[in-house]
Amino acid sequence: MENLHHIVVVGGGAGGLELVTRLGNKLGRKGKARVTLVDAGLTHVWKPLLHEVASGSLDANANEINYRAHARKHHYEFQLGRMNGLDRDAKQLVISAFHDQDGAEVVPERRIRYDTLVIAVGSTANDFGTPGAQDHCLFLDSLSQARRFHNLMLNAFLRKNHEALQGQNHALNISIIGAGATGVELAAELRLASRELPVYGMNHLKPSDVSITVIEAADRILPALPARLSAAANRELEHQHINVLTGQPVSEVHSASIVMKDGTELPSEMTIWAAGIKAPAFLADLDGLEANRGNQLVVKQTLQATRDDSVFALGDCAACPQPDTDRPVPPRAQAAHQQADTLFKTLRNRITGGDAVPFVYNDHGSLINFSHYTTVGNLMGNLSGRSMYIEGKVARLFYVSLYRMHQVALHGPVRAGIIWLMDKISRAMQPRLKLH
Repeated sequence: MENLHHIVVVGGGAGGLELVTRLGNKLGRKGKARVTLVDAGLTHVWKPLLHEVASGSLDANANEINYRAHARKHHYEFQLGRMNGLDRDAKQLVISAFHDQDGAEVVPERRIRYDTLVIAVGSTANDFGTPGAQDHCLFLDSLSQARRFHNLMLNAFLRKNHEALQGQNHALNISIIGAGATGVELAAELRLASRELPVYGMNHLKPSDVSITVIEAADRILPALPARLSAAANRELEHQHINVLTGQPVSEVHSASIVMKDGTELPSEMTIWAAGIKAPAFLADLDGLEANRGNQLVVKQTLQATRDDSVFALGDCAACPQPDTDRPVPPRAQAAHQQADTLFKTLRNRITGGDAVPFVYNDHGSLINFSHYTTVGNLMGNLSGRSMYIEGKVARLFYVSLYRMHQVALHGPVRAGIIWLMDKISRAMQPRLKLH
C-alpha cells in the first residue's frame, strides 16, 4: 500500500463522498491506488436535507452514513480529524488533535502524506460581520447544528404551550435571515411543525400563535433564481401564512429581537441565519495557495489549484472558472456532483499518466420544496432549449429524485432501492415529525 499512489480527499460532503466512493470502487479495490477520506465527523448526511433534520421532518439517524462502515464496503480508508494546515513541499496535510467531549486528547496532531490532494470541505455561514449574529443566531452548517436547532425548537414549542395553558402571552416569533433556498424551505418546514406538534400533545398552542418571518436584503426572495420561480415561491409562503420581508438588510441581532437597517426592531425568540456562505477560514492562508475574498481556493477549469497541480478542490470551497463567463461555478449540490464525476476521470487518468479533464458546469435547473405542501422549480435543457417551469407532484418527484441519485452514487442501485423501500416503511410507521 505504501508504494501506491495516495489520493487523499478532505471532506465527506456530497461531492467528496461521491468522489471517494468511486475512487475506492474503481482504483482502491483493484489495488491501483490508495484512497483516504479525512473528515471531522463520523457520519455523513446530505447537506440539502439539514433544514429537514432541524424541523424534525427527517430523522437523521435513519439517513446518515457511517464513514468507517462505508469505507470498508467501498475500499478506501477513513481518518477522523479536522484539516488545519498543509505542507506542500513535503506533500503532507496537517490534521489537528482530536478531543473527546470532556476535552481530553484522544489522538494527537498528525500528518498524512499524499501524492494527490483533493479539498472538498464545503462552506459555512457568512454573517458578513453583522453585530450579534454569532452570539444570537442559529446556523445550519452541520448535522450537530441541525440537531441543536431541533432540540431548541421543541423546547420553545413546549414552553409556549405551557404559557398558553397558564393564560400568559404565548406568541412565538421565529425569524429566518436570508431567503435563499435553505431559508425558504426551512420556513415551510417550520410551518408544518407548527401544525403537526399540537397533534402530539401541544394542543394549547395554535399554528397562528407561531409567527414565521423570512427576511431578505435583496428586492425579492431567491434572488439567484429566475424571477418567475421567485414569484411562485413568494405566493406559496404567503399562502402558508409566512411573513416575507424583502429589501430589508439586517443591521444587528439581539437575543430576542432583530434590528433592521431602517431602525425597525422585530421581536424574534428564535433567529436563524441563512443569508450567505463562505469557505472555511483556514483555506485563506493554506501554504501559499491562491484564495479569494470568500476563502475559496481559486482553481483552474481542471479543478487544480492555480499554484499546485497536485492539489485539487471541488464544491463550495472552490472558485472554478467557466468558459464564456466571468462568474465561477455556483455553490450548489448539483455542481459538486458534476465536479466529483469530472474529477474522478482526471484522477483515474493521473494514475496512468493521462491528462486532466476540464470541468464544464451544466445547470439542470432549480427546485424549491415547501415541505409536504408543494414543490416549484425550473428544469433546463428541455427540447425547446429554454427553462421549463414545473410545480406540484411532478416537481416533487424531481426533487426527491435528487437525493435518490445521491444515494445511488454512494450505495449502487440495488442498495439504494432497498434504502428507499425502508424509508417508505419507516414513514408509514413513524410520526410525521421527530419528537425528541
